Amino acid sequence: MQWRFRSLRTFFGLTGKYMENVYEQFFFLKYSGGWSLFEAYNLPVGLRKWFVDRLIKQLQAEKEAIEEASKGGGKNNSQTLTPYNNPMPAATGRSKRQGS
Repeated sequence: MQWRFRSLRTFFGLTGKYMENVYEQFFFLKYSGGWSLFEAYNLPVGLRKWFVDRLIKQLQAEKEAIEEASKGGGKNNSQTLTPYNNPMPAATGRSKRQGS
């Protein structure tokens, strides 16, 4: 049987380029966002696009913050430790075993 029309049948089904974009979104959500393939696959298209766009925005903001911190930001970024922000508790002078 000969096909009546000479143009390709592209009306039904998704093109390879579209599906590649979908797979890229799946990979991005899985690799950068920690999503499972099942979670990404079952998202509605609009919501999946929103999550991809939002994740891109977040990663760009983090990248800019890291670059700004590595440059110093033109500010004095030194920090003085006080009893309130010291990560180590103050020494009491005797250990628990000594008091027993």
